[in-house]
Amino acid sequence: MVHQFCNNGYNIVMDTGSGAVHVTDDVVFDVLPVAEQTLKRLQGENAGADGTAFFSPEDAPLQGKAARDALREAVCSDLTLRRRYDRKTLDEALEDIFTLIETEQLFTEDVYESAISAFTARETVVKALCLNVAHDCNLRCSYCFADEGEYRGRRGMMSAEVGKAALDFLVRSSGNRRNLEVDFFGGEPLMNFPVVKELVAYGRELEQKHDKRFRFTLTTNGVLLTDEILAFCNREMGNLVLSIDGRREIHDRMRPFADGTGSYDRIVKKLRKAAESRGQKNYFVRGTFTRHNLDFAKDVLHLADLGFEQISVEPVVAQPSDDYALRMEDVPLLCEQYDRLAQEMLKRRAEGRPFNFFHFNIDLEGGPCVYKRLSGCGAGCEYLGVTPWGELYPCHQFVGDPDFIIGDVWKGVDQEDITGQFKQCNVYSRKECRDCFAKLYCSGGCAANAYHFDGKITGVYDVGCALQKKRIECAIMLKAALSEEEEIRKEEAR
Repeated sequence: MVHQFCNNGYNIVMDTGSGAVHVTDDVVFDVLPVAEQTLKRLQGENAGADGTAFFSPEDAPLQGKAARDALREAVCSDLTLRRRYDRKTLDEALEDIFTLIETEQLFTEDVYESAISAFTARETVVKALCLNVAHDCNLRCSYCFADEGEYRGRRGMMSAEVGKAALDFLVRSSGNRRNLEVDFFGGEPLMNFPVVKELVAYGRELEQKHDKRFRFTLTTNGVLLTDEILAFCNREMGNLVLSIDGRREIHDRMRPFADGTGSYDRIVKKLRKAAESRGQKNYFVRGTFTRHNLDFAKDVLHLADLGFEQISVEPVVAQPSDDYALRMEDVPLLCEQYDRLAQEMLKRRAEGRPFNFFHFNIDLEGGPCVYKRLSGCGAGCEYLGVTPWGELYPCHQFVGDPDFIIGDVWKGVDQEDITGQFKQCNVYSRKECRDCFAKLYCSGGCAANAYHFDGKITGVYDVGCALQKKRIECAIMLKAALSEEEEIRKEEAR
């Protein structure tokens, strides 16, 4: 599958099967749709009786003169192309396309679906926990999926005993995996900071005893962040997630205290200090945009202007009945905002004041293994959420739904049918993903969002899906721009 798009002056061609990304001139970009249509026709005409593909690594379609001639004839007889380009120009473009096809960088087959059944049948180990150490919060955020800390249940704090049992469960369920992840979450986890400290200390003991290594992270709204707590986090937390939505008026509208007053002025200096104390690394300021700020790029840039260099501002996930929920009709405007943001990032980079936007991070050369790309975060089998009372859920976004309790930290997972369903979550179990160019970059999206909007964990959340595709396009454009800059620097150095 090939996906073509133009962004910020770049003609970009993505080959989904190989992962190759090409920046092309106008003629190759214009020829490719005709070439793809012709190849599909040839593939259909030459498919075997069992429907097998026309071309394969052993028998590439363009190694034969007849196939090349058919493709050349289709391209050179296309009226639109003939009006734009002469025959010599089209022939040169075709030679480039032939080379890419024969080196398996264009129109390559999907070779992963045949392997996914073995992957889903594998024995899994638990490698990460989200510890909800506080089902309570000192803010009353309007869009909070955790029901302002209650998770559709009751308020409460995790005891050290439950937390230690959770870490014990993680160790004994992790098999041979040495590196383990634990996120302290809420509600607001700093409302239960003494237990956080005790659990970190216990985790360090377990490391020595079981030859494991814990990477602790913490997500906080910053209200209770003190110098003492920050010093502890800088020693012990591999990552900090600091919640702030952007401009004061936007933040205060959605993230007030219980009495209705805004929280921006109480937290902004603390969060800036936290970012600086960590050397502008190993943290993210994390915001949410809603229908009240469809111009969310301004909020991202506001955070950058405050001095934050690691920024994540994400679309709200809300029910259509909520006045702040995003709608499909908002998508074109939101896509324009992503384009504006990407262009501004390039501008600021050139000015020597770059920042990192989480959703534009993409690794085109290494990154996760292909099975991770196909199956996502591992919720429900490799990653679990834990309540203050020790109940296990597939992830923190399912907490509070009794249909998704899969066990507890003492006896472990006892609802294998539910975990089995989550093991089946991959891009091939979602019909909408099968022919999507983004499938190896988004892994099919969030199972919780899919369930809450489509009624099944292998469904899709349409607004989130549309925005994810746009973010991937912007991320690849940024890679193209940075690669071009590097080539210019190398040329100047010569």
